[in-house]
Amino acid sequence: EEIIRDTCGVSPQLQAISLRYFNPMGAHPSAEIGELPLGVPQNLVPFITQTGIGLREQLSVFGDDYPTEDGTCIRDYIHVVDLARAHVVALQRLLEGKNEENYEVFNVGTGTGSSVMEVIRSFERVSGTKLNFKVVGRRAGDVIQAYADTSLANRVLGWKAESTLDEAMRSAWKWEQKIRS
Repeated sequence: EEIIRDTCGVSPQLQAISLRYFNPMGAHPSAEIGELPLGVPQNLVPFITQTGIGLREQLSVFGDDYPTEDGTCIRDYIHVVDLARAHVVALQRLLEGKNEENYEVFNVGTGTGSSVMEVIRSFERVSGTKLNFKVVGRRAGDVIQAYADTSLANRVLGWKAESTLDEAMRSAWKWEQKIRS
């Protein structure tokens, strides 16, 4: 937080809130707005949906020997609708002058992690499709787990993620099907 203050030069006159989040996923319920990565996706969910729809032949799972329940990495996946709600709440806080400091930072996520295998199983549940994946070696630099401590956002902003992993995945799959049809 102090690094951000120093590098961003947040002046006392500026009122700002930063939301830290990790892995947004999913699409608007209308399937009119969703994630369309250019080239090779940089995150798991588009790789999953693109493999599920046949755009990619196989999903690579990087390692299954981590000290987690199923051996795969854990990340905090947040539905984009929950993320959008967090932005609205943060803006309302600023507009209503409820911020306690001129620069506040909140972690936004589900507060729990999901393993790569849990995300794959979620896709298989909501799509009814068996995903073609292969476990390969670990990637250099991958951490075992990363998920948000959302207690401050829950308490101060009155915000909490509401969507389940399956709901977020269902919307991502609906979006992928729409854009590929």
